[in-house]
Amino acid sequence: MEELELYVNPSPSCFKGAQSPFTTAKLVVLGVPFDSTSTYRPGSRFAPSAIREASANLESYSWRARLDAESVAVHDLGDLAVVHGDVKATLARLERVVAKLSGAGKLPVLIGGEHTVTYGALMGLGRPALLCFDAHLDLRDEYPLGVKLSHATVVRRVIEAASSSAVFLVGVRAASGEEVEYAERKGLRKLTSWEVEELGVVEVARRIREWSASFAKLYVSIDLDVLDPSYAPGVGNPEPEGLKPTTLLELLNLTLDHRVAGLDVVEACPPHDSGGLASIHAAKILLETAAMLHRGARLATRP
Repeated sequence: MEELELYVNPSPSCFKGAQSPFTTAKLVVLGVPFDSTSTYRPGSRFAPSAIREASANLESYSWRARLDAESVAVHDLGDLAVVHGDVKATLARLERVVAKLSGAGKLPVLIGGEHTVTYGALMGLGRPALLCFDAHLDLRDEYPLGVKLSHATVVRRVIEAASSSAVFLVGVRAASGEEVEYAERKGLRKLTSWEVEELGVVEVARRIREWSASFAKLYVSIDLDVLDPSYAPGVGNPEPEGLKPTTLLELLNLTLDHRVAGLDVVEACPPHDSGGLASIHAAKILLETAAMLHRGARLATRP
């Protein structure tokens, strides 16, 4: 715990508004209030506290998992002590904390912050396969000019550190020509938001499960801009033609299982969030996934 205390600051509020002891909790929430590479709407550094507040004010019963998220033992560790303006130092700290949590048998649940936090988490977990729900490909080589590690390059850096076969993007609909060419050259698995709509959640979930079957560990990253801006206006880079919240939650319900080693929800941007909608959806997603992951772990341990 000494290394956790070195790199983590306590939060005045906690996820769900209730705290389970670290020793008994399987899920450990960690806020990552970092947005130094944001290029359109900075402000995701304020999301961890806003999402915590929303989570404490939503009803907690999951109809999908058929259990109350209140019964899931979750410990909120607080917020990573980020180094504002220094993405490499921040991700190095995050990698250490996530590795420590995983080594202690915990499942890290990260609240961003910008999407670069996914890279630090993946490195800390030993580079599991990445299932990413996102409006953007995040495959630029540099963005902005000269910056190799940012919210717009994170998936490309993940592919370089692991492989393109270990990545599946769902809900994409925004890209540059450079990114499309790179994705096609690498044979990257991806489904656009309208393909998800046309195929339906059952078929999309089947394709995700078929892809993930060969991996022992899975990391799930949910960039809130995968949702249509009408549902989540307060995100760093909103894009029209997004998914419905119900579609996203149904896909998670049909694909999450005991192999999930970590999860994040990123890119909520409270300063631009009309009515707090993005934070409310983020909190709902986290409450539902906590119940789903608890259900998956319980099923995996049945005789």
